[in-house]
Amino acid sequence: MHALKNKTILLISPQSWGKMFISKHHYAIELAKMGNTVFYLNPPDDKKKRPSKKILIEQSPLHKNLFLIHHRLSFPYDIKFHFISLFHKLMKSHIRKLLRNIGKPIDIVWSFDLGNLYPFAFFPEHALKIFHPVDEPLNPVAIDSAKGAGIIFSVTTEILEKYKEYPVPKYCINHGVSEEFLQPRGMDQSAKNGTRVGFSGNLLRPDIDREALLRIIEENPAVVFECWGSYKTSESNIGGSENEGTKKFIQDLLSFKNIRLHGVVPTADLARAFREMDAFLVCYDVQKDQSKGTNYHKILEYISTGKVTIANNISTYGNRADLVQMVQQREHNHHLPELFKQVISHLDDFNNAANQEKRMAFARDNAYIRQLERIESILDVQNI
Repeated sequence: MHALKNKTILLISPQSWGKMFISKHHYAIELAKMGNTVFYLNPPDDKKKRPSKKILIEQSPLHKNLFLIHHRLSFPYDIKFHFISLFHKLMKSHIRKLLRNIGKPIDIVWSFDLGNLYPFAFFPEHALKIFHPVDEPLNPVAIDSAKGAGIIFSVTTEILEKYKEYPVPKYCINHGVSEEFLQPRGMDQSAKNGTRVGFSGNLLRPDIDREALLRIIEENPAVVFECWGSYKTSESNIGGSENEGTKKFIQDLLSFKNIRLHGVVPTADLARAFREMDAFLVCYDVQKDQSKGTNYHKILEYISTGKVTIANNISTYGNRADLVQMVQQREHNHHLPELFKQVISHLDDFNNAANQEKRMAFARDNAYIRQLERIESILDVQNI
């Protein structure tokens, strides 16, 4: 059987298609490369950017088999928070319109949505329903989102445990890493420019441990911190707030002479830049973190370079000091600045040839295509 070949797949994402790619975007691209016709459903357009047409489907320039669905609701989104039964009744009609616009039978509904906007029950019975939470489910609505799924995949066992009430097969599949990060490395230029530490992600996120990050930058003036990702809301397609606290944090970052904020760049450019780094930093407050310190998409991108990653506590990599150097505490990051100094002062040891090859091999084994091969094998075994 070929569970993931020549299928028509509706991929439901809580993040819009844009410049920044995370797991949902990468899965859509790789599924299209495998010969499937993939429709990527963006979140509803609540800013009314397309007043003349409520549903628009356009081909992605990245692949001939990948299509992006832009859509507006014909009713106020706020109904969801006050009259959920009415909201779902209206969404059922909206989903029928979406399917008519797609114009061909859907074989697989693959949902990453934790907001229960598109209940599986509203899609044709013949379609395989895959629920794939890659973020921590923080409320009952996120748990309800799995209702009607035929199988559940997630990136941590902690997330899967929260869906134990659903009597369907459940499997842990790690985050993936895209092909751009797995290209053969050219000449290592990092040593020519002093010590450079990479940090990627949305700087507008409130769960970054801002105090720890600012302290690390301040206490290591000889290290250049290269940061990629949104630091203005106009750049972000994956959320984030720009309140007074966030604005002050960005201003504080910009006040340091040893930091470079590159903003959002294409994935291929990011991958090339990563290969010039000496180390990488992850600095989230586990207590505020939307993933609760269980796993992060960016870790595999860092590991793919072979260079050492210094991080807050991440449960998925808790027994893999060969891959990630992390603090042991989950309540705070008080010891992260000291750990950072220790690792940076012994970079030659942490980045020796054997350690780098081990990390790169681990990343190759977690390429998105490998994760999809694992998922396809599971679907074949389950005969669903």
